[in-house]
Amino acid sequence: MLKKLKLKHLLAFALAAIAAIMSMTIGQSWEPVVAQNQSQNQVQKQAQKPAEAPLQTISLQNAGLQLQEVAQGVYALIASTDFPPASPAVAIANGGIVIGSESVLVIDPFQTSDLAELLIATVKSLTDKPIKYVLNTHYHFDHTGGNVAFVKQNIPVIGRGVIREYIQSGKNNTNGITPPTVIVNSQTDIWLGDRQVRIERVDGHSAGTDLVAYVPDAKVLFTGDMVFNKRIPYTGDSDIRQWQGSLYRLIATFPEAKVVPGHGDVTDVTGLQAQQAYFSWLERTALEWKAQILTKEQVLEKFAKVPDAYKDYKFKGIYPLNLESAYEQFTRSRTIPLIP
Repeated sequence: MLKKLKLKHLLAFALAAIAAIMSMTIGQSWEPVVAQNQSQNQVQKQAQKPAEAPLQTISLQNAGLQLQEVAQGVYALIASTDFPPASPAVAIANGGIVIGSESVLVIDPFQTSDLAELLIATVKSLTDKPIKYVLNTHYHFDHTGGNVAFVKQNIPVIGRGVIREYIQSGKNNTNGITPPTVIVNSQTDIWLGDRQVRIERVDGHSAGTDLVAYVPDAKVLFTGDMVFNKRIPYTGDSDIRQWQGSLYRLIATFPEAKVVPGHGDVTDVTGLQAQQAYFSWLERTALEWKAQILTKEQVLEKFAKVPDAYKDYKFKGIYPLNLESAYEQFTRSRTIPLIP
């Protein structure tokens, strides 16, 4: 019995010694590896959450969208978020639905396929008519990311100009987005049974891909990002003077229209005029920089604060980009030297 006890004690001592040696030789590197693997797994799970979220959990409310009937059979889905949004599940841009006697047009299917599926479900809740067309008012990801949900159903997606080339090259965060399948480059009328929708080209916001859609019998104009209503506009690939010219034309052509902007609440011609006034102020300010011979760095530092006139606007994070765009576009000509 005594020999057995001694043997047990020796075995226990040996195991303890082995454990101590293992902890001294490999313990320091083993624990961080485990922690790192756990962290990577958590990141992977978090990254997969939006894709794995069941469709029934997506709603207009948690997508930050409000459905508004702008006219009979014409709806806007208005996004309330600031930028950047708190979650990929929150819609950044506005969407549109136009219902005719035979079919439906969808405008700007948001930035993800899940939000596009929500848009499809919303259409089904309003009508039993099929979706016949989808319109991308321009190439930016927050208006085109949901294209894939419609292309999978063989529904034509309409865009303009070089929109396919931009998206296929991944321009401006459009990597992986499905491009439009139909390209129009001039005024085009589509019919949803007895309801006409006129698609017109405009310029200035997104490098030759801008379109607007007008519903004549309802007097509703979907402007895409030609109008940011009480939002600081995105000007990353804009031509502000062209944008101004397009706004003048829209004001003259559609003075009585209800206006669904690309971002912000439904408005009317006053929303177009406010966008125009903002750009006029920006141009005047930039010409003052030019007169003072300010550098871009001086402009970004001295004028970093959003003016009080626009303090209630959302998308303030984009404001420095507006300063850069204005500087490049309005002060880039060389100052003519004085003749002695």
